Amino acid sequence: MKTTLLKGVKLFSISFSIFLMACGNDSASKTETMDSTSTSTVVDSTVTYDISLVDNKKDPTCGMPVTAGITDTAHYEGKVIGFCATGCKEEFLKDPKASIAAAEMK
Repeated sequence: MKTTLLKGVKLFSISFSIFLMACGNDSASKTETMDSTSTSTVVDSTVTYDISLVDNKKDPTCGMPVTAGITDTAHYEGKVIGFCATGCKEEFLKDPKASIAAAEMK
């Protein structure tokens, strides 16, 4: 009876050890997957807008023409205003009335 019990304990220990080692090997492949995913996410996160979607010719904060690229927008007095950067949009939203004239509306 004791030998049967000892064999059962040994079998359980060996099975459990194999299970733990199998789980440990999986973490290496997860790290590789995470690295490749994070790289593609950074590349895909850039958003640009077509100039036909906005009502201004220039970024009202820095004066850059919207034809150079629009990465953010805001709605102001029923118009869509395009900005070259999020920082320009944030600055515009602090005092839009002071900056709107520089936008050269279409």
